[in-house]
Amino acid sequence: MHAAVLPAPGATPAWAEHPDPAPAPGSTLIAVSAAAIVPLDLLCASGTSYFGVPACPYVPGTQGVGVVEESATLAPGTRVFFETAAGRAPVDGSLAQRCATPDAMVVPITADVGDVPAAALGMSAVAAWQALTARGRFRAGERVLVLGGGGAVGQVAIGAARVLGAARVVAVCRSPEARERAERAGADAVVPLTGDVDALAAAFGDALGGGADVVVDPVCGTAATAAAWVLAPGGRLVNLGGASGDTAQFSSAVLRGRSAEILGYTNVSLTPAERRAALDAVLGHAARGRLAVDAEHLPLSDVAAAWERQASGRAPRRLVLTP
Repeated sequence: MHAAVLPAPGATPAWAEHPDPAPAPGSTLIAVSAAAIVPLDLLCASGTSYFGVPACPYVPGTQGVGVVEESATLAPGTRVFFETAAGRAPVDGSLAQRCATPDAMVVPITADVGDVPAAALGMSAVAAWQALTARGRFRAGERVLVLGGGGAVGQVAIGAARVLGAARVVAVCRSPEARERAERAGADAVVPLTGDVDALAAAFGDALGGGADVVVDPVCGTAATAAAWVLAPGGRLVNLGGASGDTAQFSSAVLRGRSAEILGYTNVSLTPAERRAALDAVLGHAARGRLAVDAEHLPLSDVAAAWERQASGRAPRRLVLTP
């Protein structure tokens, strides 16, 4: 088969011949229909992450959409979303014509949503949904603040808050293009990101019309510092990423005085049942036009150029590749 093959840690994958996967017992063989390049793929391939140095050459790609070819648990022809451990274990991933992955990492797709939109949503959408609902304990009628509102997680968090009955949804964005994506996702207001914490907190409060009951935070840094100042009584800030830095500052007086919470979230802790339930919810809303991630569709043979665009920050839209 052909696949995106990473020759060494930190290198750029090349479109090349690669051995077909040989599924082990308990694994499903999938003909890949679409696979997105996500930040986790680059992190795993870098050789500098907490996952360690990957065994090369290997095929990157931690998630995708496809059709079952062989499985002990699913009928051939079943359309599925799947995850892989590529870059975290000595296995090949989704940026290929075929992929084998453990049965527990495969979820049938029942919603009427296309391959590219489903791949664009993927585990970023699951993270946004779970951070808002399971971890953030969102309730209808609450105010939601979404940091990094133009990114994949942010777009879904905005749409999910709107779908689930938020009283007001405010997004924080860095660029005019990100602002447009956040507005399309359903934000009531968009606050431009600045480096002045006090001004940013004041802008958040004005845009929310009060305190934030739930903050979905995939960025950390200055935005999270400012967001913590506008938490409502009982408010919850859920961090699920550090796109703007690894640290933020929080006021003990604010947290104690408002009985507010700072929480962490990661998809790694999901059980198979939780993954399936979240994907079913996200893709179901996507099929009804309620949730989406802005995406660009490219042939998988263009993986080298797409990878370099993602690595250099020149891919504002989610890049989805198809064989």
